[in-house]
Amino acid sequence: MFTIFMNILIISGSVRTGRKSHDVAVELQKRFISSGQLGTHILDLAVYNLPVLEEKYETGGDMPPGLAEIKQMLDAADAMVFLSPEYHGSYSGAFKNALDYFWKEFERKPIGVVAVASGRFGGINASTEMQQLVLSLGAFPMPYKLLIPTVQNAFDEKGQIAHDFLSANFEKFVSEFTWFAEAITDKKSKDK
Repeated sequence: MFTIFMNILIISGSVRTGRKSHDVAVELQKRFISSGQLGTHILDLAVYNLPVLEEKYETGGDMPPGLAEIKQMLDAADAMVFLSPEYHGSYSGAFKNALDYFWKEFERKPIGVVAVASGRFGGINASTEMQQLVLSLGAFPMPYKLLIPTVQNAFDEKGQIAHDFLSANFEKFVSEFTWFAEAITDKKSKDK
C-alpha cells in the first residue's frame, strides 16, 4: 500500500491534574508512527497556560506566550486528531478555548475525533460535539470515532493497553484515519 507522508497533529485537550486522556494521545502517536506516519506529533495543551480568549491570534496585540508555537504546529499539520475527555456531556473547556484562538489553520483539513470518559459510554456526547465543531471550523470530520470507555482502566501498570478490544479499536482508528486523511491530502495536493 502506498502511503502519503503527512504531518499529523494530535491535540491533547485536557490540562487537568491526573488526566488519563494524555496516555491515549501518546498511545495513538506510537501507533501512527508504527504505521509509517513518522510525522505525528502531540500538541499538549497542558504545556501552555492559555488564558480565556480575549483576542483571536490574527488580531495581533499582546498574545499569550506559546500561541505562536501552537499556530506553527497547526499550520504545519496536514491532518489532525482532536482528543478530549468528556466533561458534563461535552469536550473540555480548555480544548475549546485553545481552538477559539484560531480559524484558518483548520480550513479543509481532515480531522479525526477521539473521546475518553470514566464511564462506559466512552465520551460519545463529546465525540459528537467535536465532529460538529470540526464542521464549524470548515474542516472535514472523519465519520469513524475512537471512544475510550473507563479510561482509568484502559492501561495496565506498564502503560500497555489492558484490553484486546481497545487495542483493536486503536488499530481500526489509525487505519481509517490514515485512509481518510490521505484521500483528502492527495486531492488537495492535486488541486494546487
